[in-house]
Amino acid sequence: MSRTTAWDHPCTSLFTDHYELTMLQAALHSGAAHRRSVFEAFARRLPDGRRYGIVAGTGRLLEGIMNFRFGDEELAFLEQNKVVNRETLDFLANYRFSGDVWGYAEGDAYFPNSPVLIVESTFAEACILETYILSVLNHDTAIASAASRMTSAAGGRPCIEMGSRRTQEESATAAARAAVIAGFGSTSNLEAGRRYGLKTVGTAAHSFTLLHDSERDAFKAQIEAFGPETTLLVDTYDVETAVRTAVELAGPKLGAVRLDSGDLVTQAQWVRELLDGLGNVDTRIVVTSDLDEYAIAALQSAPVDAYGVGTSLVTGSGAPTASMVYKLVSRSNDAGDFISVAKAAKNKASVGGRKYALRKLNERGIATQEIVGIGHHPEDDGNDRQLLQQFIKNGELLPGWTGHEGVVRARERHDAAMAELPSVVRRLQRGEPAIPTVYEED
Repeated sequence: MSRTTAWDHPCTSLFTDHYELTMLQAALHSGAAHRRSVFEAFARRLPDGRRYGIVAGTGRLLEGIMNFRFGDEELAFLEQNKVVNRETLDFLANYRFSGDVWGYAEGDAYFPNSPVLIVESTFAEACILETYILSVLNHDTAIASAASRMTSAAGGRPCIEMGSRRTQEESATAAARAAVIAGFGSTSNLEAGRRYGLKTVGTAAHSFTLLHDSERDAFKAQIEAFGPETTLLVDTYDVETAVRTAVELAGPKLGAVRLDSGDLVTQAQWVRELLDGLGNVDTRIVVTSDLDEYAIAALQSAPVDAYGVGTSLVTGSGAPTASMVYKLVSRSNDAGDFISVAKAAKNKASVGGRKYALRKLNERGIATQEIVGIGHHPEDDGNDRQLLQQFIKNGELLPGWTGHEGVVRARERHDAAMAELPSVVRRLQRGEPAIPTVYEED
């Protein structure tokens, strides 16, 4: 059984890589472990052809940092497997993150080299967070970025997250949360509903129809159990027969019919005509069946009322990671002065220095540039938006970024961010990032 803390979340300290603790041990030995340091999480590029990304996972990550502790079980494992020495074990036994964390608000848009997360603390405290930070941000950001493209393609029609069976159980819960942040209206995942206060939905699968002696018996049982407002799956056998049976049993109050196979565009059109002809003008049509943003866009002209999305969503619709990295960009020297540091390797270079980010907006409030100041705040001309928010101060989590409140706040941020981006972001054709990232040095 997982050990939990007062936050009712599992301890997160071993969601890390072995080499982070060996670096810690060596840094403790050299005396450099306690140098003040600035680490930055960013993506060098967007997934191929994408024009923007959406930051997600921040709320989960902050909860995880609060639970990044080394208790008796974790320390015993490290000692038994000779991962680190006694000095390092003693340090870990007292580990509490005591620094500051800044970043883009969850739900905000980001671009290549945007300083999505900044961690300021000692090297020892920040170094061992690397894998945990990247695993959360890379997964949730990939899901939210795909979800945002899908909700944009849906044009206001509701989207339902239903991909739990296509990924690992904890990933499924995280994916549901990320999808709702990026505009999905509900999820089929009950654990996500419990943890984050998300709306959950669901009715029946084909097995329920096949269980009964006839489709009529299955529909009758579901209607009697949940009322005529339920959603009936009508493609187990013959769609037309099923729709007629559903209307006969539920009447004009039938909530919806779900189509899960075939040519969804053509099928939705004649099912709509059939429903209207039978007097069920208010019965909605829900479509599922391996949808992604391109399939949703192709259904724009069809009389579809809602989309259920699974596999493509929880796998990032072709981009399962945001490819973020976590790099040391500044650290103190022996005199206590900060100096910029950067990696120079070909194709993997980083830019040193503590960053400050601003989104440049034109007179209509539309974004034109991402300005990143190195060592200073870029000048705001009065119509721009500062992007970095503080999440943790001196080791204390600031309120409003986690739990259900954090999800609501992130969804509002997503809506506002999408409204200020140029209209090109709504195109699904491959292209360059919607706005450029410009470094501004002192």
